[in-house]
Amino acid sequence: MSQAPDSIEKNTTQYTPPQDDTPDSILDFFKRLFQMREMGVLLALILLVLFVNSQSEFFWTSRNIFNILRSMSTIGIIAIGMTMIIITAGIDLSVGSMMAAAAMMTARLMYTDVLPPLPAVIVGFGFGAMLGFINGFIITKIKVNPFITTLGMLSIARGLTLLLATGIQGTVASNIPMRNPHINFLGAGYVGDIPMPVIIMFSLVIIFSLFLRYTVLGRQIYAVGSNEEAARLSGVSVDRVKIFAYTLTGVLCALAGVMQAGLLSTASTSAGQMLELDVIAAVVIGGASLMGGQGSIFGAVIGAAIMAVLRNAFVLLQFPSYAQTITIGVVIILAVSIDQIRRSERTIFTDIRDRFAGKSG
Repeated sequence: MSQAPDSIEKNTTQYTPPQDDTPDSILDFFKRLFQMREMGVLLALILLVLFVNSQSEFFWTSRNIFNILRSMSTIGIIAIGMTMIIITAGIDLSVGSMMAAAAMMTARLMYTDVLPPLPAVIVGFGFGAMLGFINGFIITKIKVNPFITTLGMLSIARGLTLLLATGIQGTVASNIPMRNPHINFLGAGYVGDIPMPVIIMFSLVIIFSLFLRYTVLGRQIYAVGSNEEAARLSGVSVDRVKIFAYTLTGVLCALAGVMQAGLLSTASTSAGQMLELDVIAAVVIGGASLMGGQGSIFGAVIGAAIMAVLRNAFVLLQFPSYAQTITIGVVIILAVSIDQIRRSERTIFTDIRDRFAGKSG
């Protein structure tokens, strides 16, 4: 009988009332939110919008905002593929030329009645995919540097654009009309008050953001960029991942080219010139590292918005055209410099942490 109280005492646990940790959870949420790489870029975009709005009464109008969104849709769509390429520590300088070549292929097939509009668009997408696949194949199988490979493709695709526009005889380069109500709707149509290119861009952003985050191939893209050799040893097909990124970028270039041709009702031989700078700038501004392993599609779209607002601001504030090109170059250098500084600080802190861990051990 004397043992009962002891046994009861041993099995009795002290009751502690539940604590409300909701404030801590909210603080942790906002702390993680502001630690996101994209948050700094988003704040920069907000500040830029506020500044331009204070300088021009025409900026914050529905017409101008939708014009900005429409103008950024081309860069935003191609930036989705460029983000994946840069995450794998690659680069693609040929996106503007591939866009023009795929659009010209589609227009040529339609203009000469070789194919109806829908099959012509499909062939144009396939043409863009082929050009992107060639980039990926040369980079992975022949081991040519991505910069050199895509620089060569920039010239090849631009030459193919001129060939498709002028024919083998090489007459004076001309544009080819692309007048089809369905294709024109892709580039110039509206759903309610929202331009169709904007709807397409944001739909693709959501789809491929989920793809990168929740699919095996999406996670492998990050793995290849973070440590290619470790990814290969863990069973990742590095070549397949890279070829996929370049091929997908070719398809997205074709989509952007067809949309732009639909907007203008014309496939132009000069379409996409210097577009690669805007796309790369958007991705780097959005937080992607040119060393690979880091980046997000959401950040790239914010970067594309910054580029579009800058160009719009130059028009509204009547800046000279050369200022746009100079500013884009400065922005690219600043974005890459900030990334390098961030990486250097991370390396220093890691070294200090390892030294303290070694001493404590």
